[in-house]
Amino acid sequence: MKALAIDAQTQEVKEIELEMAANTLYTFFSSILIDELESIKEHVIYADANALSEKKNAYFLGEQLIIGDALVFGREDFNDVDAKIKQEELDSLVKRDVNDFYKEVLALLATTDINLYRAFEVQKNGEKIMLNTEWVLYTFNIADERTKEYFINELKKVLEADGDVAVYMQKMAQLAMNVAG
Repeated sequence: MKALAIDAQTQEVKEIELEMAANTLYTFFSSILIDELESIKEHVIYADANALSEKKNAYFLGEQLIIGDALVFGREDFNDVDAKIKQEELDSLVKRDVNDFYKEVLALLATTDINLYRAFEVQKNGEKIMLNTEWVLYTFNIADERTKEYFINELKKVLEADGDVAVYMQKMAQLAMNVAG
């Protein structure tokens, strides 16, 4: 099956052929913990869930933060199929510049067992909304410098106190939703 692979070290996009079997993804990533992301229409992105704790390189695929190597397949009715997106088009979506805010926060989070994509619940106007840590980072990244400093300083306090980082991220998501009105 045709897939597009993104190498985290070089951030190059390569077309590869993989024989899909029960252990293909686990073998490719040398891990049993795989994140499945669907930020490209009619495609699925697989990434190594251990990449953060292993301090692998981060980059963006469109607006989606990815850490470590990634595999992109086409997706039809919950089934993986040949990647439909062209290699050049996918390469144009890879943004290799990760700013200092992301670098500092990811370095802090690398010492934890947090998963960037695991959903948690917040409330807005009595409605339950599912968000994740990656959304929290994106939201605070677009905030002003003082807010970014606050976020980082409070994260450091949670880490120093050996607190629950997932609870902190949920709290920050709720604060962001409250500010959004």
